[in-house]
Amino acid sequence: MQEDKIYEYAVIRLVPKVEREEFFNIGLIMFSKKEKFIRVEFYLCPDKFKLMHSKLDYEDIIQNLASFQKIANGERDGGPIALLDIPERFRWLTAVRSAVIQTSRPHPGKSKDLNATFGKLFEELVK
Repeated sequence: MQEDKIYEYAVIRLVPKVEREEFFNIGLIMFSKKEKFIRVEFYLCPDKFKLMHSKLDYEDIIQNLASFQKIANGERDGGPIALLDIPERFRWLTAVRSAVIQTSRPHPGKSKDLNATFGKLFEELVK
């Protein structure tokens, strides 16, 4: 029988006008220290983006999200933060900040299948 794996996840949010504190969910980051697992995905619907009446550039946001993903995945071109170990990268990416891309506070959970749980959470919270 498979054992439950402990994980943490946070929702990635786009905050077009930080001063208004309004946001919509655009991605998910999940990690499990014991399993040495980290996964990030995002989905930024262009039509929904246009509805936010923001001066932000869609392509700039996509580039920032791609950098976020490179850091999470530990890719060398993700900069020095990407070279940290998985828990440090997760903590850095989910740190509270005042920026247009933010994350929720991390939430814990247990799962027998981390990828399946990620997919379910992504569908429920982002899509």
